[in-house]
Amino acid sequence: MDRRRFLSAAAGLALVGATATPGHAAKPKTLRVALLPDENAAAIIQSAQPFKAYLEQALGRPVEIIVTTDYSSMIEAMRFHRIEVAYFGPLSYVLAKSKAPAIEPFAVGLSKGSPTYRSVIVALADGPVKTIGDIKGKTFGFGDDASTSSHLIPRAYLARHGLVASADYRFVHLGAHDAVARAVQGGQVQAGGLSKAIFDSLVAKGSIDGAKIKVLAESDPIPNYPMVMQGDLDSDLKMAIKKAFLDLKDREILKTFRADGFVTTGDSAYDILRETAKVLSLDLTKIKG
Repeated sequence: MDRRRFLSAAAGLALVGATATPGHAAKPKTLRVALLPDENAAAIIQSAQPFKAYLEQALGRPVEIIVTTDYSSMIEAMRFHRIEVAYFGPLSYVLAKSKAPAIEPFAVGLSKGSPTYRSVIVALADGPVKTIGDIKGKTFGFGDDASTSSHLIPRAYLARHGLVASADYRFVHLGAHDAVARAVQGGQVQAGGLSKAIFDSLVAKGSIDGAKIKVLAESDPIPNYPMVMQGDLDSDLKMAIKKAFLDLKDREILKTFRADGFVTTGDSAYDILRETAKVLSLDLTKIKG
């Protein structure tokens, strides 16, 4: 990544980490758009440059791409109006909505024509974990505490198969999805959970050796990542932002979101996450964020 892009990424990280809340405007001169930190932040910033250019042209104003240090920082940035638009994971959106009720999900990515995606549980191909039952007594790697496909869903899957966190297996939170895959490949954890799309991407790029890691299980469909905006933005700007995403057809830009396109969504699409948390007796107010 060149120096200019590095400075842009660093500035974004500094912005959301600041304690002072910048003045909020219904028609901001620069639109701040946050992308979920589910992989390396520098790589996300770099790959998002074509998307930035597209959005600037569509909206007629500068766009700043931000990648926060973690999910919690992104939720707080949305809560305190340090960003106007954010690409949340399903669970991190639910957590953000609980703290900032006025925010609005307006578009969701399509994967192979469906507004859903899946989580996978992976293990070393030649390691001690051959089946889901073998995870008992082992160490499992989750991603961020507020991650859907790298925490909530794999944790629920294990619970449905009689494996309760802390009681039946140890676990660690490793942050980003790619960190989970690398920890499994490196033997730091015996199994882990992450987004299937991210896992497939890591294998395709050669970041992870597909011959060394096997998929033990795949989840049921999960509502895909929503695009979310501040609810008190100018109505014309809100319509323009939504239109820009719904009209987005460039395949290279869509790779930023691991999507084939966007369609309209709403808050009720994510009730399944709230229900899953209740089944696990997880208090969403106590999850980081």
